[in-house]
Amino acid sequence: MAAQGRGRVVAVAAAALVLCVLLHGADSAVFTVGDRGGWTFNSNTWTNGKRFKAGDVLVFKYDSSAHNVVSVNAAGYKGCSAPRGAKVYSSGNDRVTLARGTNYFICSIPGHCQSGMKIAVNAA
Repeated sequence: MAAQGRGRVVAVAAAALVLCVLLHGADSAVFTVGDRGGWTFNSNTWTNGKRFKAGDVLVFKYDSSAHNVVSVNAAGYKGCSAPRGAKVYSSGNDRVTLARGTNYFICSIPGHCQSGMKIAVNAA
């Protein structure tokens, strides 16, 4: 009888854990950077009017033979340069989960960041 009671407690705890995971995932939103136009030149204004939270997912869609996505710091964003060790994405369909605070991304192909292929996303 005691084993049966423990089994129910474990089952209820497991169900509660699954529910918490599902609910946490439901709070996250998925955004395609650049909307239908994708990650391209003049993307730097794409964030205007949008609200982001930590855990939201950005999807970068682009021609991988012409562009990339690099996660950079504020200096890399401002100077359009990828610091040593920066995370580089190059699949053409990259999914990046936002961390709390400002998340910076650039295209590191020469001249692309300077032409607006960069975004700064503040996640609350």
